[in-house]
Amino acid sequence: MCLAIPARINTIEGTEADVEIGGIIQKASLMLTPGARVGDYVLLHTGYAISIVNEIEAEQTLALFAEIARLTEPE
Repeated sequence: MCLAIPARINTIEGTEADVEIGGIIQKASLMLTPGARVGDYVLLHTGYAISIVNEIEAEQTLALFAEIARLTEPE
């Protein structure tokens, strides 16, 4: 099973971007999404932005991930 996570683009240099997921910054390749811009949300899979996604959809998905994490934490 593969998983892609929404990440917000903070900066772009060439075909590489700094993206943020839950306060963590990491590098991502934009080779597959050349139309991505700073501020866009992209689906990130194994270090590659594979598509640009709607901001509302991305934020809803991230909220669901946060809720899953909260519900699976030991009490």
